[in-house]
Amino acid sequence: MFTVGVSAQPRPPAPGWGDAGLVSGEAVALDVRVARIGSRALALLLDVLTQLLLAMALAMLVGIVLAALPMRVVDAALSNAFGTVALVAVLVGYPVLFERFNHGRTPGKMAVGLRVVSADGAPVGVRQSLTRALVGVAVEWPGLVLPLLSWVAGVTVMLTDKHGRRLGDLVAGTMVVHTRSATIWRPVPTSVPALVGWAYTLDLSRLDDGLALAARQYLARVHQLAEPARDRLARGLWAEMAAVITPPPPPGLPATVYLAAVLGERHRRARLRLARGRAVTAALWPELLPGPATPPADPASAAPSPAAAPPPAGEPSSFVRPAVPGESPAAVPAQAGPPTLRPATLPDNRR
Repeated sequence: MFTVGVSAQPRPPAPGWGDAGLVSGEAVALDVRVARIGSRALALLLDVLTQLLLAMALAMLVGIVLAALPMRVVDAALSNAFGTVALVAVLVGYPVLFERFNHGRTPGKMAVGLRVVSADGAPVGVRQSLTRALVGVAVEWPGLVLPLLSWVAGVTVMLTDKHGRRLGDLVAGTMVVHTRSATIWRPVPTSVPALVGWAYTLDLSRLDDGLALAARQYLARVHQLAEPARDRLARGLWAEMAAVITPPPPPGLPATVYLAAVLGERHRRARLRLARGRAVTAALWPELLPGPATPPADPASAAPSPAAAPPPAGEPSSFVRPAVPGESPAAVPAQAGPPTLRPATLPDNRR
């Protein structure tokens, strides 16, 4: 006979964002967040804009239908009937049809990432959608019964309810939840200060890209894993990595720390190789590196100067070589021709 000791301390819950209190058929708590007033107000704004566009389209359609009917048939009662049907279709039919055939999502909810479900997590039914729509039109939005007072009451109910439900949700037995999971961005550590000296001496020539990628993905998602799976996966990855690197690490640290140190050193060496490659490229082909933009050359200054007209026959002259584009005028030497004889000038007392 033996005795089994059971700890009375409750097990800490797994990290998650779920606050809807929904449980699956296998008695597993679902990590689902309820939608609060902020996201629901944004979805309502998008739905109102969509309903306005739909109302304008229906008004144009009703106008075309009434214009096509004979004048003796069209009267004020028929126009009011068409207007009432269009208003009911926009305010009531719009949410009911979308929630029924689009998995509980109107266009506004689909854009924000929300969904209407039953209080037990089941898909919303037609009766529930119709109840939500009628209660919403009557006392919430647009609020046909005491508009200002009903708006204040609706906001108060949403702020005080633990699941953020409005009056229509309470009557119909529904709630609005997020369909997108929330995650915290956690950067992978680039170095471990306690292991910098050891990591600097590592031989990583046998560490392939596949194993390094698996370790990096584990470090990026380690906060989403629960024990004992998290520790078991870390020890398995470190066993594979320790078999292909040398020297062995100092003892006494978790496997996750060793993985982060190896990946940080691998990343540091990759950055150094990239910097050396860029330096070699800059030395060999400096024109490949981006430099300051040079203004375009002036076409007038780049055009060659026209050739001078030939001197008359019998008169010697100097020949000047035409200027080359881009060459300064001072660099163009003038080729001297035969010397020109000029008559001497005598003083007046010798004439």
